[in-house]
Parts: sequence; C-alpha cells; structure tokens
Amino acid sequence: MPDPAASGTQAVDRAALLVSTVVLAAEPLASAELAEETGLPRSTTSRLLTALERTELLQRDDSGSYVAGPLFWLYASRHDPWAEIARLARPVMEEIGEETGETVNLGMARANRVVHVAQVDSRFLLGTRDWTELDVPPHASALGKVLYAAGVLPLPRRRPERVTERTLADLDALRRELVGVRERGWAATVDELEVGLTGVAVPVHGDRGEVVAALGVSGPTQRLAGRLEPTGALLADAAGQLSDLLGGSPRTRPETTRKEGVA
Repeated sequence: MPDPAASGTQAVDRAALLVSTVVLAAEPLASAELAEETGLPRSTTSRLLTALERTELLQRDDSGSYVAGPLFWLYASRHDPWAEIARLARPVMEEIGEETGETVNLGMARANRVVHVAQVDSRFLLGTRDWTELDVPPHASALGKVLYAAGVLPLPRRRPERVTERTLADLDALRRELVGVRERGWAATVDELEVGLTGVAVPVHGDRGEVVAALGVSGPTQRLAGRLEPTGALLADAAGQLSDLLGGSPRTRPETTRKEGVA
C-alpha cells in the first residue's frame, strides 16, 4: 500500500510545481501546456488545477488559460499597493471613462501629498491632461478631500494656499467640508483647483475596510458641476467593485440613485 504521507507530499509538490510554473511564465498557460511544461499527466494536471482555482491560488483568464490567483494579488496589494491597486483598477477606470467621457484618476496618499497612480484620459479634447505628472494641492482636489476625510492624509497645519477664489483656504471651512464628505460618501471640487475645472471622488477600501485610495473623475465645470450627485453614485458603485477585488468590507454608499447619466 502506498504511504499516505508520501502520497500527500507528492500532491503538494505537484500542485506547487503548477503554481510556480504559472507564476514564472511569461504569458498565461492552458491546461495542456501546463501538463507539457511540468511533465504531469493531463488528468492529474486537470484535477490539481481545479483545486488550485477553487483555493484562489490560480485563476483562468478570458481565454481559459491560467494566471496567478486572487491570493497572490491580495498579498501583493499589501506589500506593493500602488502597482497592484493600479493594475486592478484599470478595467474599472476604463468603464467609468466610457460612461462619463471624462478623465478618471486613482490617487493614493504619500506623506502629505496625493500621488496620482493611474489615469484614463478623457474622450473629449477639452479635459485631457496627464495629472500623474502634476503635484496638486490636496485641499483643492476631490481625491485629496476623500483621503483627508478618511484620515489617511494628515490635514495641513498651516492655512491652505488659496489657488482660486473658490479654494477652501481656511482650516475650519475645510474641516466642515470633510464632515460632509464622510456623510455623503463622495467629495467634490468646483473651480477650486482651476477655474472651469470640477472633480468628484470617492474612497476605495482595502481588505481590512481601511481607505487605501481615492477614485475620481474630473472635467470642465460646464459638464460636471450640475451632475455631482449622480457622478458620486456612479463612482461609488465602481469603487465598490474595486474594493471587492481588494477584499474590502461592505461600504456605505451615497443614497443617490443613478437615474440619469453623467456624461
């Protein structure tokens, strides 16, 4: 009779071989390719791949080939959050861009700044700009207000700079604004960073329910200023999808229903 302990170890070794082959591969591999690469019988390969997919160590892409599973991405998001969250956010951001036509940004806190880690450009000529290369004052940014409201970005100790006449350049006024951000679930800036520019943003939650990023859109005030609430609701739905990918806990979303478009 085969030794059960030895048999169990062999199964673990084979499963680990499949996982390492997938992770180290330059491109996704189909089941037959994995059997050939590892030298395992096809039936064994198929059985182990099913178990590895069930335990989220591997997953299949749209073509049915195997790639590293959600557990790898969750681990990576904890240790290299910027790159991994940006990767996961890309499809969600592209959907927002398609629906709104506006520039979509993902921002994260670093020290006392907001770093734009990913962007999807506007479909409109008026509104396209690469925010990833700009240092934007957080108090004049919808992304910054979200991160301030969540407490992951420290409030300024001095009076904030007045960038335009609409900028909240008073700490008490900014604190009152942040109370509203927490209550409604989204932040907005209208002509506060630039005259004629409006932004809306919402929080993105991580696997422990903490705010790890802010997701927002920006565009000309004439297109966005009258649609702040539906835009906030749209973004909240999208951020919920991204938070789910990151293992985030249930979130409180704006009560506003999406009865009208935001484009």
